[in-house]
Amino acid sequence: MRARLFVTEAFRSIAANLSTSVAAVMTVLIGMFLLGLFIALGSWVISWTNHVKKDLVVDVYFCTELTCGTEATTKEINAVKLQLDQNPDVKSYKFVSKDDAWEEMKDRFPELTENAPRNPLPASYEVIPEDADQVQAIAASLQPPPVGVETVKYGEKKAERVLQVAKIIGGIFLVGSLILLVASTILIANTIRLSIFSRRREIEVMKLVGASNWFVRAPFMLEGLLCGLAGSILAVVLLLLAKELALPGIMGRIESPGDIQAWNFPVVALILIVMSLLVGAFGSGITLRRFLRI
Repeated sequence: MRARLFVTEAFRSIAANLSTSVAAVMTVLIGMFLLGLFIALGSWVISWTNHVKKDLVVDVYFCTELTCGTEATTKEINAVKLQLDQNPDVKSYKFVSKDDAWEEMKDRFPELTENAPRNPLPASYEVIPEDADQVQAIAASLQPPPVGVETVKYGEKKAERVLQVAKIIGGIFLVGSLILLVASTILIANTIRLSIFSRRREIEVMKLVGASNWFVRAPFMLEGLLCGLAGSILAVVLLLLAKELALPGIMGRIESPGDIQAWNFPVVALILIVMSLLVGAFGSGITLRRFLRI
């Protein structure tokens, strides 16, 4: 019976302040739609940066007769192997012999290797870090280069650029999402405030006859939840239409590996619905705290 009363009061309040309620729903709709786009685009770009980060490796090139006057010995190569084994930042590494490097060069650039008198390429270790942010630390741990090592490279400029882009994207995603959530919360709070103003005498009477704060608060919080839920459902519908109608044409023009993907649509839809309910509840709660101090 009490639950039915709360639902009835919530719908009566929405009908009495229809224009404001519609404005709140539309704001939540716009906010959740943009948030959904932010999540989809942000997760896709983060997936792309993670894919690019996989290419950030440390290459340890050993001496050759052309570069150092003598070839790196097996002992010197094993000493570097031991140093990599002891480095906690190293996830894995691969030894590339002179012959392996030459075969790869012939496959990739046959015109350059066709008339070469001999194999000038060095043996090397290709080192994969535990985290892309650790490439610089791994390279630094091999400085100065150990005996038998000609040079250590990790694509410094590319690494810095990729990591910087990843940080900027993460910051934009976080700030944009917070702005959209705050805007939606504020408008729902204003909607509830107008409802309370129109019924403040009724609320005062209820409080004077002994009604608890939760008894007074429940219909207004339910009103905020309904506005948030309606806005998020409409946003999910619009995002689904965009996904089915617009996305195929956009993705058809973009070449991307299979491991670069945004979050699944059901996950995004669930996040939007949960966030809209939280926004509705919070927007109602912060407004009601002030008006229930009688």
